Amino acid sequence: MKVVVCIGSSCHIKGSRFVVEKLQELISKNNLEDRVELSGTFCIGRCQDGVCVTVDDKFFSVTPETTEDFFQKEVLARL
Repeated sequence: MKVVVCIGSSCHIKGSRFVVEKLQELISKNNLEDRVELSGTFCIGRCQDGVCVTVDDKFFSVTPETTEDFFQKEVLARL
């Protein structure tokens, strides 16, 4: 599974760094390093959607506060 977090200017201001850190923590905590590829990318053109995250090319809007819930529902549930 490929999870990509936008780290462009708008998403950075909205907390993308914290989203990345939380996802790294959750991937490690659940021993999923071999099943989930986490990466960052510059602007993906959906700035109005907050911190943009894609899971296998499907778009999601995530905040630092909703990252854990997003991980449970959209990452763990797909594995």
